[in-house]
Amino acid sequence: MADPTAASTVDPHGGHPADPSKRDMLELMATAGAAILGAAIVWPLVSSMNPAKDVLALSSVEVDLTPIQAGQGIVVSWQGKPIFVRHRTPEEIKSAKDVKPSELGDPQTDAARVKAGHDQWLVLVGICTHLGCIPLGNKPADVRGEFGGYFCPCHGSQYDTSGRIRKGPAPTNLAVPPYAFESDSKIKIG
Repeated sequence: MADPTAASTVDPHGGHPADPSKRDMLELMATAGAAILGAAIVWPLVSSMNPAKDVLALSSVEVDLTPIQAGQGIVVSWQGKPIFVRHRTPEEIKSAKDVKPSELGDPQTDAARVKAGHDQWLVLVGICTHLGCIPLGNKPADVRGEFGGYFCPCHGSQYDTSGRIRKGPAPTNLAVPPYAFESDSKIKIG
């Protein structure tokens, strides 16, 4: 009588005993091939989601502060947004510091909106928080509203010399972008 375990090792197509090590090797090769093929398909897809070089170039902007006189401001572009960089006068700084946060619709101190030791420089995203308009106030001849900061003529939002909302429909202060001083005369935004 034949051994029942021996029947499981016989190849049904040729009658030769099957080699379990060959079957394991074939499974291993098929699995490795599928993994390599999957990686070859997924890699370009994931790589295409990385930002393009022109986008990475706009991820940060350096601004030379030397030509900006007290009372003046400039507009630079960062990530497609206007950024207001303003050299505040001592009067504008005092005006911003004298406001009690409890009097504000979006309470924030002036110190929280500028870098320590550089409070003469105000850096803001120049987009009104009401409907996305660009407020006036960076040019000396611009209307700046009752609070001497920025004025959005579209719906009448008024910001103070720290970019905080003081009057009008805007719900929040002008945003402060991420920035750092690289030296006393240069900042890097982003």
